[in-house]
Amino acid sequence: MSEPASPIGVFDSGVGGLTVLKALLAALPHERFVYLGDTARLPYGTKSSATVARYAVQAAEALVGHGVKCLVVACNTAASLGLPAIRDRVGELPVIGVIEPGAQAACTISVSGSIAVLATEATVRGGAYQEAIRRRRPQALLAAQPAPLLVALAEEGLVSGPIADAVVRHYLEPLFAHAPASGSQPERPDTLVLGCTHFPMLAAVIRGVVGERVHVVDSAATTAASVHAELASAGLLARGTPLERIRLLATDGPERFGRIGSRFLERVITPQEVELVDL
Repeated sequence: MSEPASPIGVFDSGVGGLTVLKALLAALPHERFVYLGDTARLPYGTKSSATVARYAVQAAEALVGHGVKCLVVACNTAASLGLPAIRDRVGELPVIGVIEPGAQAACTISVSGSIAVLATEATVRGGAYQEAIRRRRPQALLAAQPAPLLVALAEEGLVSGPIADAVVRHYLEPLFAHAPASGSQPERPDTLVLGCTHFPMLAAVIRGVVGERVHVVDSAATTAASVHAELASAGLLARGTPLERIRLLATDGPERFGRIGSRFLERVITPQEVELVDL
């Protein structure tokens, strides 16, 4: 019997990256995955740039130790602030973050070039989405809105109802509630990038606030497509059906990881499935 193909490593500060893992499982049905949630040190979104980069490198090194063939940084904050440090440390190993695919999708789909990014404080402060979008569309009109309370809502399962609606409106109504001003450049964005892996959990509420005409970009699907393309071009796509598709690692709280992660992955995760690791 041949040896199983090397797995793909995926990491996030917690369980939010499971939305990316879900997209990867759908897009790459023959691959195995090792997912690491750095739950002992979350959230990354309120940490300094240097701290986020250090944590991201440590998480990447842990996954390299599991023999992964590709690294997916399924954390917008870590991808915004830690990607260069990760690539320096892991050498030739392919590393794909969620920001570049999300920026590409936003630039492709936006008609007016007026784009909003909803993210954590650190991701907005780091400016990676803004830089990636302007690199593709230099004349883009950008608005970047930090929305830290949405992370807590997603983790507590408060993804619908009056509380979720009020918090989402607090962040988005200043950007989307008003009609475009007169002039050649509209103020109201026609595209919204969900720049945190937790935010797709609130997609229905977000859609209700911004309306049907706004394009909402969830970078999970675009990241999965980028990973598929990267592995295909390198001849690294797996063949056959693996016996075990997912290995779950966390730095703290397997019970909480299982309880909250089950909602993000949309399947039951038992605490026994979650291996504790020390970074």
